Parts: sequence; C-alpha cells; structure tokens
Amino acid sequence: MLASRVLLRSPLATVARRAVAVSSVRATASRTYSSQASSSSSGGAGKSLVIAALAAGAGAAGYHFYAESQKSTLPVVAAAAEKPKEPLDYQKVYNAIAAIIEDENYDDGSYGPVFLRLAWHASGTYDINSKDGGSNYATMRFKPEAGHGANAGLGIARERLNRVKDQFPEISYGDLWTLAGVAAIQELGGPIVNWRAGRVDGEEDHSPPDGRLPDAARADGQHSRDIFYKMGFNDQEIVALLGAHALGRCHKDRSGFDGPWTASPTVFTNDFYTELLGRKWVERKWSGPKQFEDKESKSLMMLPADMAMAKDKEFRKWVEIYAKDSNKFFEDFAKAAQKLFELGVKFEDNAKVYQFKPTNA
Repeated sequence: MLASRVLLRSPLATVARRAVAVSSVRATASRTYSSQASSSSSGGAGKSLVIAALAAGAGAAGYHFYAESQKSTLPVVAAAAEKPKEPLDYQKVYNAIAAIIEDENYDDGSYGPVFLRLAWHASGTYDINSKDGGSNYATMRFKPEAGHGANAGLGIARERLNRVKDQFPEISYGDLWTLAGVAAIQELGGPIVNWRAGRVDGEEDHSPPDGRLPDAARADGQHSRDIFYKMGFNDQEIVALLGAHALGRCHKDRSGFDGPWTASPTVFTNDFYTELLGRKWVERKWSGPKQFEDKESKSLMMLPADMAMAKDKEFRKWVEIYAKDSNKFFEDFAKAAQKLFELGVKFEDNAKVYQFKPTNA
C-alpha cells in the first residue's frame, strides 16, 4: 500500500526511474544459471514489472513532450505538402520543335515540310459519318496506319520529333505532331495558326482504315471533294489547304512522284497558286507515275490532283483569289489548318486557344 501511494504521488519521470530500479533488483535476486529451471511465479512478476516500467516510461515520455512543448516558443511546422505539378508550357514545346526544324543535311535544309505533312496526314483521316479517325489518337504510331502508302517516309518526322517527346514526356503524340505542323507553318514564314491541347494517345484498334487521304494520282475534282467533304471541308477550304504544297517536294522513294512544286520549298508563300496558273504544264516523260513539269525549266512539278484545281470551275475561282491575294490565302489557310488539326478531338469547354510566337519573329 505504501509503495502504491508513493507511486501515485510521484511525478511521472520519478515513477519511471523507480519502476526500472525495482525491476532491476528483483531480476538480480531471481537470476539463475542457464541450466536451471526458472520459477514461473517469479518470471510472471518480472514480466509484470517490466510492463509496468515500460508503461510508466511511456507516460513519462509523454509528459516530458507535453511539458517541453508548452515551454517551446517555436512554431509547429506541418509536414510539407507535395508541390503541385507545373502545367506544361506549350511555348517551350513549340520552341523545342522550332529548334530542330532546320538541318542543312536533310532534304532542302528543313524538316518543316515533313513535319507539316505528318500533322496533315495524322489529322486528315477523320470521317464525319463514322466519327472516327483524325489527330486524337495518334495511331500512326502503330504498324497498320504507319504502313499506309500515303504515309511513306513519315517515320522520319516521327523519329525526329521523339527528341522533343523526350524533353516533354507528358505531351501526347497527337498534340506533339499537330503542334509540329503549326511550328512548321509559322517558322517557315506562314500565318499564325490557333492551336489547342487535349488530344489523347489511343491504341492500335483506333487506327482508321486505309484510303481516307487524297490520292494525288486522281486528276478529277470529284475525288478531292469525296475525300475532303468526309472531313467536313468545303471547296474553298480544300483549295486553301492545298496551298501547303508551296512547301517541300515529292520523293521517288516515298510517294513515287518527284520534285518540288515551287522554287522556294522551305518558305511558306502563295506560290503554289501563282505557279499553277502562271506556267505551262506538260506531262513529264519518265518511268515514274504520271505527273506534270513546267515546260520552261522542267524543274518544278504538279500532281494530277493539283491540276484538277485549275481545271475545275469552282476550285479555280479560289486558286485565282489566292494567287492574287496572299493575305487572303494566309487568313483562310490558318482557319482551315486549325480545323484540320482538330478533327476528331473532343476538347474541354474551357480549352485554352494558343497563339505561339515564332522564334524567328
């Protein structure tokens, strides 16, 4: 009883020390050799004391923490919250793409035309009737679509852009490829094209069927309408989009055709229209597919589908407008290009519209 009263009256720290001391004395008194059997009663008492001592010690530690915290003048610091993820800076992504466009060892010194072709072909598979295809799923990453004849050579662009994907792994391939198209247009002197992020990467079974892109060998305007109308474009938009042929050239080892449309294939201009109307075009005599060359220099070419733009009455009307007014062409092309790159994409209602500053501005 006396011991109990003392324990009750003592501060917690003292209780802890005394409990440990008592436990130590009793443990010493009942110590036996390892060959002897120990008494179960003494062992039980020893365990009880140890438990009591630990409990008292825990209490003492708690009391000490409480007392010390009451005396402390230091502020209580909460655990540091995880830093919120920074949103992707698309201007930086744009700049990274722009930085890898020029290369004097590739083609005419620029990857811009093949970047634009990649964006165009990744987007132009949309069908307004079946509501599939388009740039949303970036299915040219998979063999079925990558193997379509119209996409020959575009692995060069995809591989080049993987450098940017490595820098910004959070961007989807669909956003990367269409943004590369925007960068190509603007960095090569074309208009500012509005762009929105929000494409997601799909799976192979999202791949569109072959045959949805225009066939350059078709000289009839109706074929162009059949293809573009399924995307949701009208005659004016069709002619505006074909103005992109001011850039780049055809390659025999890709499309089978050969040569540039204009004398400045790395500068975005309205020259496709002026050349189409201003030169005399004759069929090229060669072993490749049917195409046309300018009679004067034989250095430029037009595809059968291009020639349809000059022969078809409704198409020609817009060819003439754009040949005379490059500002009108730039304005209409920018709108049509944005529409093209957004085919098949379901954007959030508040999706931000970006206008990127060209790095050479």
